[in-house]
Amino acid sequence: MFGLGITELLLILGLIVLVFGARKIPLIARGLGEGIRNFKGEMKHDDRSIEPGSEDVDRRGD
Repeated sequence: MFGLGITELLLILGLIVLVFGARKIPLIARGLGEGIRNFKGEMKHDDRSIEPGSEDVDRRGD
């Protein structure tokens, strides 16, 4: 995984625990998951709102 071994991953995890504390990690993970879920939802919403063949033309310059 990205050229990282078990030792490096454990070191990174240890640093995260030291910086944020064990109680904050689930909150951070939950927030990150919600952010990713919202982003994916918005991307799907954008895909549905754009019809094939229609072009988004910016007419502010006219």
